[in-house]
Amino acid sequence: MQQQSTLDQGLRCPICVLALHLHSEPGAGARLACANGHRFDAAKQGYFNLLTGKGTNFKEDGADMVAARASFLDAGHYESLAEALGHRVRTALRHEENPRILDAGAGTGYYLRQVLAALPSTQEATAVALDISRYAMRRAAKVPDTLALVWDLWRDLPIDDESFDLLLNIFSPHNGTEFARVLRPGGTALVVTPLPEHLAEGAELLGLLGIAEDKAAGVVSSMGEGFTLRATEEVLIPLVLGETPAFELAMMGPAGHHLNAQVLRDKLSGENTPVLLTAAFRIQEFRRND
Repeated sequence: MQQQSTLDQGLRCPICVLALHLHSEPGAGARLACANGHRFDAAKQGYFNLLTGKGTNFKEDGADMVAARASFLDAGHYESLAEALGHRVRTALRHEENPRILDAGAGTGYYLRQVLAALPSTQEATAVALDISRYAMRRAAKVPDTLALVWDLWRDLPIDDESFDLLLNIFSPHNGTEFARVLRPGGTALVVTPLPEHLAEGAELLGLLGIAEDKAAGVVSSMGEGFTLRATEEVLIPLVLGETPAFELAMMGPAGHHLNAQVLRDKLSGENTPVLLTAAFRIQEFRRND
């Protein structure tokens, strides 16, 4: 585990809002605990589940969905998006000695891993990854210099005010009020959403869900008055996918909650040619107002 002064910096108890501190003792495992005695023990995979009581009403991405996402992303299909994010993060944090990054909706931690690797080692960046899926956080916990926490982004975040320098929000809910609270004034938020034409060529074949035409304006609205939109970038990625990666692509997103895996496999096995698609993303860069 990283020393307490870095990895657990800016965390607060979701029950009483006192500071959470990371403890690691030989033979006892790791835990997050506050002065009031509220305690959250690390799962054996390294993540911490901070959801207490009734938890959340939202459905987490299941093990099969997360496995499909990990396989697809690790194959490098969306590497161009990760590189674009890495460039923006390097620029935004170029003057920070020990930047803190919050990945709100981190999934498997793929993009966070790429972003951290893109920073100079002299910056000694640390990160917190939040996601509602336990299965995703099992993988995000393996990202270096990162604490992975199971949490519902629609609830108040277990994070202190103005305690992070940069926030990532990739294909996840935009809780603008909370994002503004936890990001320092002048800090950067990078929000990634699909463009309306994202994977449109294969939507019917793969059973994908539609994308709203006004999504960019919706993001600006949901981020709220605490942020100013500074820049927008579009990333288009041509894809030529065989049966397995096409299956993973369909199963790893929101449609994966509804698709019948065997029916999809049968449909794809009947395709005689690779599936040709265009992944289309929008990066919106926001500045936290002073």
